[in-house]
Amino acid sequence: MTEVPIHNQARLSASVREDGRYPIDLTGPRSHTLVIRPGVGSLSIGSPELGKRVDLHVASDARIDWTVFDAFSTPAGSPWPRFLYYSGSDAGFLDWAQTRPIEEMTWAPILSADTVVDASQSVMHSLHIELSQSGGRLSLKLPKEPFRLNVSGDLLRLSATGNMPYSLTLAPRTGRRRNDPPFTLPDIGELHQVTSLTLQNKPLGQPISLDCLDKFPNLDSLSLWGNFCDMDLLARHAQLTNLELRFMPDLEDLPSLDMWPLLDSFIAYNVEEAAGKRLRQQMKTRAKTRPWAGYASVSQLRKPEWWASEYGRPFSSWPKRLAKLANEAYNAAQASLAKARSLADAEAAITAFTVRFNTLKGIETTEREDLGEAVWQLSQSDHQIGQPITEEMAGRWFDAARDY
Repeated sequence: MTEVPIHNQARLSASVREDGRYPIDLTGPRSHTLVIRPGVGSLSIGSPELGKRVDLHVASDARIDWTVFDAFSTPAGSPWPRFLYYSGSDAGFLDWAQTRPIEEMTWAPILSADTVVDASQSVMHSLHIELSQSGGRLSLKLPKEPFRLNVSGDLLRLSATGNMPYSLTLAPRTGRRRNDPPFTLPDIGELHQVTSLTLQNKPLGQPISLDCLDKFPNLDSLSLWGNFCDMDLLARHAQLTNLELRFMPDLEDLPSLDMWPLLDSFIAYNVEEAAGKRLRQQMKTRAKTRPWAGYASVSQLRKPEWWASEYGRPFSSWPKRLAKLANEAYNAAQASLAKARSLADAEAAITAFTVRFNTLKGIETTEREDLGEAVWQLSQSDHQIGQPITEEMAGRWFDAARDY
């Protein structure tokens, strides 16, 4: 791949369409080399600590000249990159988006203080905001142009005013365990006025209580992903015209479909088997009196063991190679614990599991948290000790044996 020099990019029209290596003035003269590969329409920018997870390394507080990308376009002539990920404090991309529309922007703001940003004149088809648990609050003035908004993480760090997005997705940071007390959605201010809402959660994580929906008076479309409780409260929202239920292991308290007389479309996908069979019958019965105007389907009904195998372990988001090693180590530890007859046996099994990862590359903060959760799960598995293995005890063994 040859390196092609580009000068004065901010003054060029979008004309560079070929794959190659291009020096760009991202944070200063020729500060970075942009590599464009065949068929790749995305670009990620973040701090050096993110390593190979991002394409271009930029200090989190650095000022970026976003207009350098004006010189690039796809082979078809549309702006490149189509999809952007950025982790840092520079909100200058919002000014850039006033003249160069962004198809999809994911921003993980790193803010040392409370920050106000104005996106009212920005043109973005989709904006994703990932909020960590630390840093200042973000006050966002929303775009006037129609767009989709997706917010994940610590929702308490965001406030938003202005035109409502035509679709809002919320994915709050919840606990890892199904037996944790239900999560209550925080106050999100003016965003409660949206008409289309998606709530996302882990299938086997801490449940989100649906009493939060009472704060959304204008909803006509609702999509739920993952584990929720207080499902019976959905009956309060008879105005829904679209309802989607995906990757939900517990629908026992879901009201009957006839509770939503205006429902035009309905999807249940990857849901528990017993509830899925009920929904299929209700869907057919409803069609006899009022045919479905939109898409209606109940598919991929799942038995309890499927949820345990697919989502029961905390390695589902790991790279395949690491996930394979982790699951092999987990299986071995589980087999050893099944034979354990003393706390010493249990400690040996968990220690052996823990040290398997001491020499592996790629074990960062997220993976360490996942392994800690795996240790807790192992401590709750079957054994012959005659007394419980406490979470504190298992955590102490884990901390003593790990180097990561």
